[in-house]
Amino acid sequence: MGDFWSIYFCYGSHFTPCLDREKLLWKNGRMKNSTSLWPDYESKAFYDEMFDENGKPRPHYRKLFDHLLKLNGTNMTDLQHAADLSLLNQGVTFTVYSDARGTEKIFPFDLMPRMITADEWTMLEAGIQQRLKAMNMFLYDIYHEQKILIDQIIPTDLVVNSPYFCREMMHVDVPGDVYVHISGIDLIRDGEGVFRVLEDNLRSPSGVSYVVENRWVMARVMPELLQQYRIRAVDHYPQMLFDALASLSPAENPTIAVLTPGTYNSAYFEHAFLANQMGAELVEGSDLLVDNDVLYMKTTEGLVRVDVLYRRVDDDYLDPLTFRADSALGITGIMHAYRAGNLVLANAPGTGVADDKATYAYTPDIIRYYLNEEPMIPIVPTYLCRRPDELTYVLENLENLVVKPTDASGGYGMLVGTQSTPEKIAEFRKLLAANPEHYIAQPVQKLSTHPTLVEEDNSKILQPRHVDLRPYAVCGAEGKTEVLPGGLTRVALAKGQLVVNSSQGGGSKDTWVLYPGEGESNA
Repeated sequence: MGDFWSIYFCYGSHFTPCLDREKLLWKNGRMKNSTSLWPDYESKAFYDEMFDENGKPRPHYRKLFDHLLKLNGTNMTDLQHAADLSLLNQGVTFTVYSDARGTEKIFPFDLMPRMITADEWTMLEAGIQQRLKAMNMFLYDIYHEQKILIDQIIPTDLVVNSPYFCREMMHVDVPGDVYVHISGIDLIRDGEGVFRVLEDNLRSPSGVSYVVENRWVMARVMPELLQQYRIRAVDHYPQMLFDALASLSPAENPTIAVLTPGTYNSAYFEHAFLANQMGAELVEGSDLLVDNDVLYMKTTEGLVRVDVLYRRVDDDYLDPLTFRADSALGITGIMHAYRAGNLVLANAPGTGVADDKATYAYTPDIIRYYLNEEPMIPIVPTYLCRRPDELTYVLENLENLVVKPTDASGGYGMLVGTQSTPEKIAEFRKLLAANPEHYIAQPVQKLSTHPTLVEEDNSKILQPRHVDLRPYAVCGAEGKTEVLPGGLTRVALAKGQLVVNSSQGGGSKDTWVLYPGEGESNA
């Protein structure tokens, strides 16, 4: 046996690592070791990304496990401090509007990388590409012939009454028939280890800048660990995005700009980061104007035509002539330029109807309808409260369900029944009865866990915390979809917490997609 395997022996039905020097003991899925980073690591209640059901490190995590055996809490505290300092110096921040202590914060970063094998990634990549192809076809259809509604695959009122359905997009031909140029589809791994789509983010998904920054921080702080693995790169995302957007413009050398609401937006760091890395212009609405159905950017050298606008401004605020008349964030007449075919808008207005949480329940049917294929990645079972029988079930089982508004994001407005109070459940019972169409419900998912650094007695230890995964994809001319290897692994930093959103106190991890052969078992 190799050096790694020589430290193990079998004990009953459990796998027990035994290192005299480290005094490790696994028993019933729990690691006990007062001298290491792993005191009382309980890995058996959920699918753990790093350890199997017997407490044995999964093959692709073995080198990481070996590396961690050389470290202690003091080492990890110093490394985490170095990582936090690096993020601070780079200005990697996000905004929490509801926090009275101040809005601008360093995005919490955990040093323990999450790993995905080559085989797993091949499946996920294909499933994401399949999903986006179907969603672009769905959006084209509902804004043109509406065959899927005529065939009663999806209820017509669910689509046309969605707050994201944009009537101003009816019969508008968008460049390349691409509505969703940039997506971030949230995935979880359930208690059986199966990846599932949790929700679609097809309007203005955020977080990809942290994917790139997290890798840069890991390279600065733990370079020796990265050198032990062959990992797919992520720092080419800005070029990938630029190429996809440029491919949709007829201009030979298109001018691309990123439209931001301004410095007080929660994702302003990302807007500035992507513009800088793409070599694009970062603009606000006041920097732009429309003349003769062409969008221009004001510069010190005069007006410069903009061919592609990557907008991080919501539909309602995009054009005061078409949408909200009181908007100061958008550009007057930009929808005229768009309809005239003189501009690429990414993402297209009206894409939100495809990531409405009520539409989500029908996405398997959407894939079958347009592609005549079975979904490669299953969704989470979903109850539509607009259906009387499903509403009755939800009301009778609120203690065991997650209830979400169909038009909210960021973890806001949710009820997690298993972690709620009787008062909160009673409040949601009234909300559901008053406006059932506004909510969906899902069984509480046993999100997978991953070793995560937490504070204990002024030192760092490793404990399981729940994670999800947001891979990012870009779609260019002819529907070519590229998926960035890995994506943003979000982690709920509080013990037992299932909501991983940064707005709810979550953090992130670097996500490593391994090359074929890396980490495969030799046993």
